[in-house]
Amino acid sequence: MATKIKCLLVDDEPLAIKLLEKHIAKIESLEVVATCNNAIKAFEILNTKQVDLLFLDIKMPNLTGIDFLKTLKNPPKTIFTTAYRDYAIESYDLGVIDYLLKPITFERFFKAIDRFLKDNTTQTEVISKKNTPDDFMLIKSGSKFHKVVVEDILFIESLKDYIKIHTVNDKRIVSKYRISEIEEELKDKSFLRVHRSYIINIDKISAFTVNDIEVDSTEIPIGASYKEKVVSFLKEWK
Repeated sequence: MATKIKCLLVDDEPLAIKLLEKHIAKIESLEVVATCNNAIKAFEILNTKQVDLLFLDIKMPNLTGIDFLKTLKNPPKTIFTTAYRDYAIESYDLGVIDYLLKPITFERFFKAIDRFLKDNTTQTEVISKKNTPDDFMLIKSGSKFHKVVVEDILFIESLKDYIKIHTVNDKRIVSKYRISEIEEELKDKSFLRVHRSYIINIDKISAFTVNDIEVDSTEIPIGASYKEKVVSFLKEWK
């Protein structure tokens, strides 16, 4: 199982802590190692526990989140959480991952976590180059977020500004996403762009010719501009 990302939550508002805990509970790769309501206590925790990701309120009594972060010689990756827009520029000068305005929606929270994962290249067990049962994505479709296990994806189809994700058990999820965006997110996984409208899971290939690839009985065309790269891959893949 992948190593979980250990989170410390620092906020003097109990309701803000509870909301973050609720969001974190929805993402299997995250876990809360501690919570506290002031910078002094946070300093003690950082010296006694492993913390990979710090959620830090800015306006707190005695010492602000910004001033606290400036005192740390080797701070963990940090996401600011605040009700105030005024500190955005100063916070980004400190190299924080993101700046979340309260009340924090899960959708906005998830984008911050996605940014952390992309920046945190040392998390080799979380970001694997192979599809494993632990890898998943949260894909919004309508008002719901769907947990999509990466290895269950058969192929992804472009529908202009939307994509349709085809998975095992004949499940399909339509989401407002450009195919180029999800191609970027899957670039370190076992996926291959074979057409301007299709990305396939190479682990699910069942047959192929020089003109198309069969994935779970579906024939997917190889685009002219992708043919050289795809054919080259298939020769090695055999």
